[in-house]
Amino acid sequence: MLSEFYGQRHLLADGKPLQSAISQGRAHSMVFWGPPGTGKTTLARMIAATTASHFIALSAVMAGVKDVRAAVSEAEQYRQMSNRSTVLFLDEVHRFNKSQQDAFLPYVENGTLTFIGATTENPSFELNNALLSRARVYVLKMLEVDDLVGILKRALTDKERGLGGRYSISDDSVQLIATAADGDARRSLNLLELSADLAEDGEITDDIVKEVASGNRRRFDKQGEYFYDQISALHKSIRGTDPDAALYWLMRMLDGGCDALYIARRLVRVASEDIGNADPRALQLTLNAWEAQERLGSPEGELAIAHAVVYLACAPKSNAVYAASKAAMEDARNKGSLEVPLHLRNAPTRLMKDLGYGEDYRYAHNEEDGHAAGEQYFPDDMSPVKYYHPVPRGLEIRIREKLDEIERRNQDKKTR
Repeated sequence: MLSEFYGQRHLLADGKPLQSAISQGRAHSMVFWGPPGTGKTTLARMIAATTASHFIALSAVMAGVKDVRAAVSEAEQYRQMSNRSTVLFLDEVHRFNKSQQDAFLPYVENGTLTFIGATTENPSFELNNALLSRARVYVLKMLEVDDLVGILKRALTDKERGLGGRYSISDDSVQLIATAADGDARRSLNLLELSADLAEDGEITDDIVKEVASGNRRRFDKQGEYFYDQISALHKSIRGTDPDAALYWLMRMLDGGCDALYIARRLVRVASEDIGNADPRALQLTLNAWEAQERLGSPEGELAIAHAVVYLACAPKSNAVYAASKAAMEDARNKGSLEVPLHLRNAPTRLMKDLGYGEDYRYAHNEEDGHAAGEQYFPDDMSPVKYYHPVPRGLEIRIREKLDEIERRNQDKKTR
């Protein structure tokens, strides 16, 4: 019964669309997207039971189109015999390719199957639009500690599916297991089972639980959705000048097992994209942190990375160079191969000099203040464009003053 399901109250509380559809026996095709151990499989089974539907479970890791066809045949036979529908649950649905996902569509359309897929990956990237248009996506969240405590206590007392009251354990230890499981019900039950295996005379002691729970890392999922969510949070915390939040996300990633060198490379990007010329020292500092990690490893190198993260977060921010480079690249791609003006070309040979290469070039070092006022450096067939707009922060205040003075001199040269 759904009343026995722990967590996901944002989906299953009274009056929520999914809860209403299930309670009224109107199951529809859907995709459950969420972290491991949040109840996707259990919820699919409960939906089938609550709606009096036949249930078939497949895993995309092992199954293929042949297995889908066999499931469809089973569903059709069941429908003929009982006039009841079938819920086909496909775990890890993102592992199916386009043709395999398309195999479901005709049978979802004609009502033979109610499709429920489960995935830990973003459906927007991993599932076909055709399948997504026929299935509603429900986002499952990490389970809260209180939910996991409830699951553990039920497992301790359940005589059919759990430990049947054969073990004693303190509330503090149950709480510790729930916390160590990091929102994953499957992990919490595995930790409880391991603790029970180590128990003597039916007593799961606090020391046993502390030992079992000590080696668990936080949720990270390298190269998956949570990986990119966390690196995005780190980047945006730095951009938002919040060194404390930036340090938190850095430590979350390191605690989860992220390669510190990957973070160091990303910080080099942050230094150029978000700080730029407002504080050019930021780029050098991130390169130093990268080198420290390569040479020293953990924990010394990770401290250098933390040093860089705090500096970047506190530094004045400017994306002026980043925006200017993007705008210049767009012109480079869209305006064709414009010729380099003759006066800017090098002339190492007599022929080149005779053709006018380098003629009338003004050597800036011989000009007043080292600047050839009024000189044209863009292609002849292209009007000058102002890409770089320094912001009024950090060193770029001085840079803007310098460029404004150069612009004034250029204008004075043109009006003479």
